[in-house]
Amino acid sequence: MTKKSKAAPKKADTKATSDGKAPTGKASGAAKADAAHLSTTNNALVDHAYLSEAEFGTVAETLQRNLATTISLYLKFKKYHWDIRGRFFRDLHLAYDEFIDEIFPGIDEQAERLVALGGSPIAAPSDIERFSTVKVPTETVRDARTQVADLVADLTRVGKGYRDDSQTVDDANDPATADMYNGYAATIDKIRWMLQAIMDDDRMN
Repeated sequence: MTKKSKAAPKKADTKATSDGKAPTGKASGAAKADAAHLSTTNNALVDHAYLSEAEFGTVAETLQRNLATTISLYLKFKKYHWDIRGRFFRDLHLAYDEFIDEIFPGIDEQAERLVALGGSPIAAPSDIERFSTVKVPTETVRDARTQVADLVADLTRVGKGYRDDSQTVDDANDPATADMYNGYAATIDKIRWMLQAIMDDDRMN
């Protein structure tokens, strides 16, 4: 009768992290609209509170896209703020910064909402460009009417996006984020109205 060979004992992993995983050193897995779902050390601790994984995925996609869009909108207003020339220089130079003051808080609010739900914002410049629905111009645009018309078109799209996303996240069991989006939609609508009113000035033609 032959003796059964004993299996070699497993070596204890002295480098395991608090979630029981061995440190990987770099991200792996499919890149989603939420950096917390990459297969990296400690991401097993992600907790979505009252949302299911599917509901969180829906909400996270909107938060990531709207975060990127808000950052791009901020940069676009700044770009036009620097480039404006002509008789409307002072009016628009100052107005753009006033609008920025209303838009800017949404950047941190949307990012922190994603974190509060167990996510992690993607914020590299290439990712901001990939997710954003607003494109920051690379060329110099000095004409007032061209700038304002471009911003009105962007704000029309962004405002509709917030209204659509409010319904989407409400259907995904997240009325808190829906309320945030309703507030942002109202702010965007107000800024759009003000810019449209400026375009009614005959001197812009």
